[in-house]
Amino acid sequence: MNGTLLPIGPDTDPVARPLYEAHVLHRYVAGVVLLIVWATAWAARRTQRAHPLLVRLALVNAVLYPLQAVIGGFQVITRLDEWTQTLHLALGAVIWGVAAALAFAAYYEARGARIVSADVEGAGDEASGGRIPGAEADRPGDRPLKDTVRAYIALTKPRIIELLLITTIPAMVLATRDIPAMDFAEWLRLAAWTMVAGTLAAGSANAVNQYLDRDIDLLMSRTRRRPLPAHDVTPENAVVFGIALGVISIGLMAWFVNLVAAFLTLLAIGFYVVVYTLMLKRTTPQNIVIGGAAGALPPVIGWAAVTGTVEVPALLLFALVFYWTPPHFWALALRIRRDYEAARVPMLPVVKGVPETARQIALYTVLLVAISLVFFAVARMGPVYLVAAVVLGAVFLWRAFTLWQQAASPEGSLAQAIRLYRYSISYLTLLFAAVAVDSLLVGHVI
Repeated sequence: MNGTLLPIGPDTDPVARPLYEAHVLHRYVAGVVLLIVWATAWAARRTQRAHPLLVRLALVNAVLYPLQAVIGGFQVITRLDEWTQTLHLALGAVIWGVAAALAFAAYYEARGARIVSADVEGAGDEASGGRIPGAEADRPGDRPLKDTVRAYIALTKPRIIELLLITTIPAMVLATRDIPAMDFAEWLRLAAWTMVAGTLAAGSANAVNQYLDRDIDLLMSRTRRRPLPAHDVTPENAVVFGIALGVISIGLMAWFVNLVAAFLTLLAIGFYVVVYTLMLKRTTPQNIVIGGAAGALPPVIGWAAVTGTVEVPALLLFALVFYWTPPHFWALALRIRRDYEAARVPMLPVVKGVPETARQIALYTVLLVAISLVFFAVARMGPVYLVAAVVLGAVFLWRAFTLWQQAASPEGSLAQAIRLYRYSISYLTLLFAAVAVDSLLVGHVI
């Protein structure tokens, strides 16, 4: 652009013309986007006063975007001085993030508003005899501090976090087997920070998930007493709390562990929130199959925390949890399929029925047990793990095929589904405990 803020025609040099055209196009498009950003902010202030989060996000971009344009001008004047490049790119990333957050929040505010009021009132009547649970706590700030803290902890779904962390530490123990030089104090430091950051990351994903699913949570008897449908926490506070936990967790993982583990942590949060909750949960009965990848990442994160890399044994641990998730979750879905029907969530039992769900559970269980045995060979495990994998897998197969055989009986299938669901938790816990014990006995660990 010859060092000028306004476009000046290029010379006849054919090399200069494409560069000139690219710069001119960049500026004209930026001008159009500026108008869109300002129009969005104006519309938000006019129509969304009841949703202050939307107004704030729109106004932030309306202020940042002109600053971004000014920094772009300084790039030309200073001939691409380093500080202008860095600031221009940083502001662009912030503006994109705010715009994505605005679209994300606006979509779900609109979707929540489409819930028919009669459905909401009916859900409240069924749950609490004529009132919506927690209606007396519409102003969370007026509640005792102890109850408020308990509500925020509930947003993180602590019981689910426990299950995720169970798969992290054994992976770290196994990974250490091949790093005999690592001393125990360093391993403890890595394990402690990985557990802290992993807990915050899982809590972040769960809190944002509850924010996004607050409309259907109100329609399901199992979830009506969660903090958001019970009005123990406001939606705005819940989403800010979830995002803050995520930022802190990734920062801690990057600073105290390593960047590979931090990236995988970010990937797990993003996959659970965006791919599972936003894209899959309400659109396909395969939601839990694909979305289960988020819950399968903790052992990979644990492995990366110790080694700084992702290797084949870590990927097989990922596959173990990945193929464990459908039998585990579909067993629960069989038990509460009426809830999913009421909320119009296309879980497999709702879409395909009990017999097909039981058949899928049995088939996935076969894959799960097969992978557990492949892991024995690839990861060079010892007899402790082999015995655990065979015995635990045999019991899992027996329960899964028993459920399949009794799928035609509503009462029998429900009872078997409950037993299978409870056993699946024990299976994962004991199998990963066997990974840790076997690693300690067979290899040179820590």
